[in-house]
Amino acid sequence: MVTISPVVISGCMFTAVTVKLPKTDFMAISSEKGYIACGAVDINLFNEKLKERGIIAGRAVGVRSIDQLLNAPLESVTLEAEKYGIHPGMTGKDALLLMV
Repeated sequence: MVTISPVVISGCMFTAVTVKLPKTDFMAISSEKGYIACGAVDINLFNEKLKERGIIAGRAVGVRSIDQLLNAPLESVTLEAEKYGIHPGMTGKDALLLMV
């Protein structure tokens, strides 16, 4: 099952996606510039092999819901995200607001 829902943070609209998979779920919340996601995304891949794409993304590990993804500290971020002031340790919510 795939669930898509709006998320509003400080008046800004984002899109949350949850994909129910066997034994795990994939979750991401995106803006038009970038996104945060659960531990299933590979930040090193984005930074190394896909660097030319300039992907703005952050990863939070151990999250099991969209609410947790919003409030968890980011474990890692892409090099492009760092250019926007996004850094490991900041909450997903704060990172998304820098992606507006």
